[in-house]
Amino acid sequence: MNLPLFWIDAFANRIFAGNPAAVVPLDQWPEDRLLAAIAAENGLSETAFFVRRSPTSAHLRWFTPAVEVDLCGHATLAAAWVLFHELGAPGDALEFQSRSGPLIVRRSADRLELDFPAAPAHPCESDPGLASALGAAPRIFMKNARSWLCVYESAAEVAALRPDPAALGSVRPGRIIVTAPGTGCDFVSRFFAPDAGIAEDPVTGSAHCTLVPYWSARLGRKALHARQVSARGGELWCVDGGERIRIAGCAVLYLRGSLEIDPSFAAVTSPS
Repeated sequence: MNLPLFWIDAFANRIFAGNPAAVVPLDQWPEDRLLAAIAAENGLSETAFFVRRSPTSAHLRWFTPAVEVDLCGHATLAAAWVLFHELGAPGDALEFQSRSGPLIVRRSADRLELDFPAAPAHPCESDPGLASALGAAPRIFMKNARSWLCVYESAAEVAALRPDPAALGSVRPGRIIVTAPGTGCDFVSRFFAPDAGIAEDPVTGSAHCTLVPYWSARLGRKALHARQVSARGGELWCVDGGERIRIAGCAVLYLRGSLEIDPSFAAVTSPS
């Protein structure tokens, strides 16, 4: 079995920045174990797989090296880039069917804009174990069903955090967003997801479904410029639309290639 593979650096306008995602277009769905094996072999924070339903729509799934996830921003951006720039999708809008419902991606000048469901966090009691695992106590603790949102005083504090991966692995919920006011942007963030096998994600579109409602309310603005201050770094331009969040960024191609799947493995796959 031969499958195309594209490696896209998302939320960046140059290679070696942003968040790398692998994108594998499929004609039909194989068994999940093959998808999981490909994602583990790729070793990136996310591999996106899609099966086209029409020229402008596809069924989209995302796998980390450890698990399938319900929502991923940078790999959705990467999949849209592949459809528009490599596979000739017409027009300026794509619709993906996903575990998180319909997701729209639109071309907007040199950026692609995601339309994602909002996932606001709510104030909660402080968690000493989480503060200790992060290495410094945030000023504000918030959370939703999926993530913690930890707010610090400054971008420098967020950049300086050196979390203890083993300690973070015992925190529930197991995805942690840290954030602070930005310098040269509205806010900065970092994202840790030990429960998904990701020590730190370079740039996390889905985390902005939680970040944008918080910062929009705090700053009194709907349009926000965000920066994720991981080692690779990335830029996002966001709009708070209430129940939906718009998240825009650039993407660039790093690699175009193919996967050679051993026939003995491929032979056990079947359409879902």
